[in-house]
Amino acid sequence: MTNAINRRQLLRGATLTAGGLAAAGWLPAWAQTVSPGIVRPLPTLSGEDITLKIARQTLVVDGHRTRAIGINGTVPAPLIRLREGQTVRLNVVNDLDEDSSIHWHGLLVPPEFDGVPGVSFPGIKPRSSFLYQFPIRQSGTYWYHSHSGLQEQLGHYGPIVIDPAGPDPVQYDREHVLVLADHSPLSPQEIFRRMKVDAGHFNFQRQTLAGLLSGKDQKLKDRIDWGAMRMDPTDVSDVTGSTYTYIVNGHGPRDNWTGLFKPGERVRLRVINASAMTNFNVRVPGLTLSIVQADGQNVHPVEVEEFQIGVAETYDAVVTPAEDKAYTIVAEAIDRSGMARATLAPRPGMAGEVPPLRKRPIATMKDMGMDMSSMHGMEGMDMSGGARGIDPTAEQNASAKLATGTAAAMGGMDHGAMPGMDHGAMPGMDHGSMPGMDHGAMPGTDQGSMQGMDHGSMDMGSMKMRDFSNAPQVKKGPGVQTISPMPMDRTGEPGQGLEDVGHKVLVYKDLMALDRNPDVRAPSRSIDIHLTGNMERFMWSFDGEKMSEKHEPIPFIEGERVRVNLINDTMMSHPIHIHGHFFELVTGHGDHGPRKHTVIVQPGGKVTWDFTADAVGDWAFHCHLLYHMEAGMMRIVSVRPKGEAA
Repeated sequence: MTNAINRRQLLRGATLTAGGLAAAGWLPAWAQTVSPGIVRPLPTLSGEDITLKIARQTLVVDGHRTRAIGINGTVPAPLIRLREGQTVRLNVVNDLDEDSSIHWHGLLVPPEFDGVPGVSFPGIKPRSSFLYQFPIRQSGTYWYHSHSGLQEQLGHYGPIVIDPAGPDPVQYDREHVLVLADHSPLSPQEIFRRMKVDAGHFNFQRQTLAGLLSGKDQKLKDRIDWGAMRMDPTDVSDVTGSTYTYIVNGHGPRDNWTGLFKPGERVRLRVINASAMTNFNVRVPGLTLSIVQADGQNVHPVEVEEFQIGVAETYDAVVTPAEDKAYTIVAEAIDRSGMARATLAPRPGMAGEVPPLRKRPIATMKDMGMDMSSMHGMEGMDMSGGARGIDPTAEQNASAKLATGTAAAMGGMDHGAMPGMDHGAMPGMDHGSMPGMDHGAMPGTDQGSMQGMDHGSMDMGSMKMRDFSNAPQVKKGPGVQTISPMPMDRTGEPGQGLEDVGHKVLVYKDLMALDRNPDVRAPSRSIDIHLTGNMERFMWSFDGEKMSEKHEPIPFIEGERVRVNLINDTMMSHPIHIHGHFFELVTGHGDHGPRKHTVIVQPGGKVTWDFTADAVGDWAFHCHLLYHMEAGMMRIVSVRPKGEAA
């Protein structure tokens, strides 16, 4: 017996049921409009005493039942609504059979209530409770989530809205809180295991031979050059829509969560990216978005058509739908492997047109930290000839080799067994397009025998991809595959894949704080922190050392003003978050620089921010891509009282 469906059966099924609803089942979930929509506000808790119970439950997404961890029986957890100036007591009950925790992301709280086990908080033991108690010192849109293991991936997250003590500078008639997330039927431990075995396991969008022959994606010479460097230009997200369903307020695209409006109303959308691994590109086709808040902090309104939101960021946008029709809220995964989808409508049961997924991005030399357009006199540089061990005549023979399906077209090497190489972090290499080559399952290779090979230090003319003189504080080792030769400030760019969308996209340099920054002193010192990794091995770190290897904290003295330069030596975006503090992005706005708690550092780019170490204690500092943090891209920041030795 076989389960195969032949063409006749498919056509027969498509003709059954009125309106062709059966055919809709063959569309991706994000493209289906058959659902009447779910008009269901998030459960809300408020007041001075709040009880939260963490427990295992099931979550139904687009009709599929999966395992989850929720709070008070819901995923996402209830919306906690507070007011600036109040004191809140949050009694958290852990009904799990393992330790748990809650971190109040973006809230300025005492360190003992920040909720990061092993930093300044012991965690919440199984079948026990913990009382968080702190004053509310701010207003805006925030969120909360587990900082224990990989529980966040399973649904252990929820939104926070804090109303200002005085008048709200943002005028609106109604609001909707949109919690974006990624959910998988696989356990987070299994997701992590698969990436450690093969970092590109979830990437189903690689370049192919068929694409080359049809003129898609990179040209042959570029594929040869990037292949020689073991780089995959399609490796934009580690975990993709191949296993994730992208959800809004716990509902999949087919569920069609719906928020209502009356034509002409100003609708405030509080957008929270609570996903584990997915940066989203958010737009509402047909409506202009007025960005009024970033990470809970008010900004001068900026009108855009789209914005990129990194993991753990929040943006508030006001829209004014004038027509009596439904609008689709699109949150497209950065690698375009899927989307979260919701609806704004004047009445329940409506659905707007859902746009198709756009072409997935392809990484460029700039994503390697080499902006070739700015390298005067090097425009004609032949990368393939300069790379160590690469035959300059390879391009001439490549067509024949690709046609015969031999792996020698790209050097004949198994990148899955080369310990120093990260095919994920080095976008540009299409392992899938190398016929006859299984980079993840070549049993005959001895990884240990290849430890001495320095694949990252390939000369690019006068450039090197692994030159530690560009980052002297970075520890040499297999966990550092590349060092960006020419990292540049990319805060004026919209993010990967959004360069040529044909409409206005928010960039960090657009953001300007509504109020003057509370501390406008010049920094007294500056530090560099390199974001490092080996994508082939799924290794992630700061300055070449992962959390388990670097026990000394990054020290600061209470009250000092410090400039921090984040330099991304990898080919993947990293949303970097500091606990207990806000920082001001250095983007040319002086004493009105935007204040944030999380910032995306683009591939091969750098971000500079100033901050005041005004919260004594130990604080977590990490990449908010969950599995990057778990793999080691995390450190402790220690703010010491004045008078103590640095």
